Amino acid sequence: MTFAPRTWVVGEVVSAALMNQEIRDQFNSIFAAWSTYTPTWTAATTNPVLGNGTLVGRSMKIGRTVIAHINLTMGSTTTYGSGGYSFDLPATASNAGAAYIGNAHLLAGPRWGGQIVISPTATTTSPFMSTNATTTSLSQLAATVPVTLASTHQLRMTAVYEAAA
Repeated sequence: MTFAPRTWVVGEVVSAALMNQEIRDQFNSIFAAWSTYTPTWTAATTNPVLGNGTLVGRSMKIGRTVIAHINLTMGSTTTYGSGGYSFDLPATASNAGAAYIGNAHLLAGPRWGGQIVISPTATTTSPFMSTNATTTSLSQLAATVPVTLASTHQLRMTAVYEAAA
């Protein structure tokens, strides 16, 4: 909810309503609860189907700074599609000329650490994981990368980035 502060004019009468809008409401939005949203989960070739899994996004926007978290839990009727995965962001990224990097964790037996990348003007993000325990190179998460995904596996992603507006 935060927005650009008002420019005050000499001699302007300050009312309780203006003070509430300019000060109280700004602080309340900074300390408010995070908002939930439902990200769309897509794949490069064939889209996955969530089935009885869960996919929840949560975010907080302070000015143009967005803190976002996405949590995917695969269910017994989830199908995984094919190709690299992408997930909707809660707000379009700014065109800052650089990509933002966030964290990704896949809980699939062992925990796989990775990253998410948010490119300039992006509306989606993609998780990248190591493909095995000995390599440091990353590949886009897919149905069989870094492991074959299955029921109860979880993907957790978190990032901080600048929104376009």
